[in-house]
Amino acid sequence: MAQSVFQHQFANGLVLLGEPMPWLESVAFTLLTPVGTAHEPSDREGLAGMTLEMMQRGAGDFDSRAIVEELDFLGVERSSGVTTFHTTISMAAMASVLEPTLRIAVSMIRDPHFPDEELEEARQSSLLELASLDDDPAQKCFKELKKVRFGDIYGRSSLGTESGLTATTMEDCKAFWKDRFTSNGSILSVAGNFEWEKLVKLVESLLASWPEAGSVPKPNVKTLPAISHLMHDSQQTHIALAYDSVPYQHPEYYQGRGLVGILSDGMSSRLFSEVREKRGLVYAVSASAHSLDVCGSVLCYAGTTAPRAKETLEVTLETIQSIGKGIDIDELSRLKSRVRTSLVMEQESSSSRSSQMAYDWVYLGRVPPRQEVLQKVEQLTCESLLEHFRKHPPRNWTMVTIGPEPLEFPNAVS
Repeated sequence: MAQSVFQHQFANGLVLLGEPMPWLESVAFTLLTPVGTAHEPSDREGLAGMTLEMMQRGAGDFDSRAIVEELDFLGVERSSGVTTFHTTISMAAMASVLEPTLRIAVSMIRDPHFPDEELEEARQSSLLELASLDDDPAQKCFKELKKVRFGDIYGRSSLGTESGLTATTMEDCKAFWKDRFTSNGSILSVAGNFEWEKLVKLVESLLASWPEAGSVPKPNVKTLPAISHLMHDSQQTHIALAYDSVPYQHPEYYQGRGLVGILSDGMSSRLFSEVREKRGLVYAVSASAHSLDVCGSVLCYAGTTAPRAKETLEVTLETIQSIGKGIDIDELSRLKSRVRTSLVMEQESSSSRSSQMAYDWVYLGRVPPRQEVLQKVEQLTCESLLEHFRKHPPRNWTMVTIGPEPLEFPNAVS
């Protein structure tokens, strides 16, 4: 299928992206603003998430209850979230209701009510979500890993802290919204069944007058190699690892991502086969690529029993390093097949496509066509992946463990 991605930048800095997918009956959009946890005051961790929550509790012509009822009436699937540098509101619906759905999302950004009587309910909900980490040590392990690896500002969790959430006031939320939610640097990405010319006019009527603010200072993200242990009296040990890789905008990103695929994509991957199936050391093991500004990392997780934690760590590290001994042609073939399937599935999902386009623009300043992505993946060879591994070997390791006893890296790991 032919692919056309359109773009338009308004005078206030807002970027509109659109990919018509006329074979679908749905349309989806991602409204991304350049404000996240890194922009919170140091004593208000969790403010970005609390502000986003309050922005959705009544906006424009709708109070808190009415906005939920209206979106349900329109049949809208929605989600929202906060990351280190961005806040997103995403919605998907039938193409026929794009205009009223987009109007509601825009009202959340531009005309939130901030009802005083609902602040405490939002706070308690946030505190409960934070407390739920105690029942999910794997997620807690990753939360701590990012904090240790990227520091107090860039390693913050969207869940915030108990002290930050408790201290947050409605005045804090209103000020954060007024100062931070501006048009310049914001992106509206739309995918699905729509007409581009009509979309530009609609967005212009809704967002062209959205005020802009000063430029956001460029972050200075660095990785901080370290080891941390959280004591937990349990029969289990949770291990989270991170090491340097190339970021999304790097020319060799697909080589780096390909290596992660060899390690962890599917039940035939090396980590699953070696650590779980052959050795029976873990009940879960995985690796994923992670980009934070110009810092690329590979994040790994292994969940095991406390008596086998040391062996699990050693075998996991050995499996990662085994890439340097060579890559099998079957591993490469499986990797390419998974990418082809992923690209085909993306053509059937307006939601995933709108989100991907927004983040492509954030990192690359453009939206690569699927054919370009497929071509880069098809050009991968066992030799090119091995060469990339040797140029960018695993280093600058960070480790966080949760369990009864701490772990140390073997001497060979640097």
